[in-house]
Amino acid sequence: MKKRFLELALVLTMMCTGVFGCANKGEQEAGAESSAESGAADSLGESASDITSEAATQAGKTDRSGNPITVPGSVDTIISMAPSTTQILIDLGLGDKIIACDTYSFASYSADLKADIPQFDMMTPDQEKIVSLNADIVFTTGMSASHGDDVFASVKEAGICVCDIPSSASIADIEADILFIGDIVKKSDEAKKIVSEMQDTIADITAASMNIKDDQKKTVLFELFTPSAESPTIYTAGSGTYITEMIELIGAENVAGKEKDDWPALTEEAAIAMDPQVILTADMYTDDVINVLLGMSGWENVTAIKNKAVYQIDNDTVNRPNHHVVSAMIEMAKAVYPEVYKDLKDPFANDDAEEEKPAA
Repeated sequence: MKKRFLELALVLTMMCTGVFGCANKGEQEAGAESSAESGAADSLGESASDITSEAATQAGKTDRSGNPITVPGSVDTIISMAPSTTQILIDLGLGDKIIACDTYSFASYSADLKADIPQFDMMTPDQEKIVSLNADIVFTTGMSASHGDDVFASVKEAGICVCDIPSSASIADIEADILFIGDIVKKSDEAKKIVSEMQDTIADITAASMNIKDDQKKTVLFELFTPSAESPTIYTAGSGTYITEMIELIGAENVAGKEKDDWPALTEEAAIAMDPQVILTADMYTDDVINVLLGMSGWENVTAIKNKAVYQIDNDTVNRPNHHVVSAMIEMAKAVYPEVYKDLKDPFANDDAEEEKPAA
């Protein structure tokens, strides 16, 4: 029980501060506003070149949180302090230039990184050691400052370029983040290609969703943490999140999409009353989570449970705000509407990745 409470505390910390890709309005309002000023696309319909032009005007001036930065003429050494950013850098072909990272990044992407690079705690990094590495760029996340302190203040004072990227609340913001990173590390063309592939795939999804009639649209409950006797609360995605945007793009309705909070905590009674037709879970803490959901007492009459329409979505893919959220969207689409999206291809697929896990 103690372990589960510790896990729940970690989940809540991540949800409210950024590893899950959350934009907590209370803690990140200023970052979100400056993100909009620093090149976030106004709509998904903007072309990659349009966003690139906007992002380029900010490169070397302000980061995605609106902080002034001075970008070096060449970038040969990078420290990445967020898994979502680390994955972008690797996909830009810069894994070999990452000389240090956060512990989450190394746990997920060690195969693409040098084996002996230093690793730092995201919340309490060793600033003295970071300074001693003398990297050209240090990429940080708003999560690191979620407790109010600038845990990279000494790094900035040492004259090292620190670029902060607060977690994005929309797909358009994610695209702008990728292009900003591409500009900073001199990989604009590669970043532009990634964003174009994102937009092309989303266009394919949007086109396919037109075949779903209004009376065929399904309701979906997306859950981050499964309720249990000791923690009987469901944490889900509400308004103002890219996860709700993704659910809507595939032609479904998020049953919690109108909740005022971005990441609402639902009682079991409230979730049951929503009667979702499909349940998508990104719970990485509950063993055999699908069968746990199918067997929950009191849920027997929920449509998703009766029809065994319960699917597990890759946690890292859906919760890290970068181009791989498109892969999560494809997982969602094929789970909710398998016939509509059966031919949809994932441009960022890992050949070794598993398909979405269906109800057992």
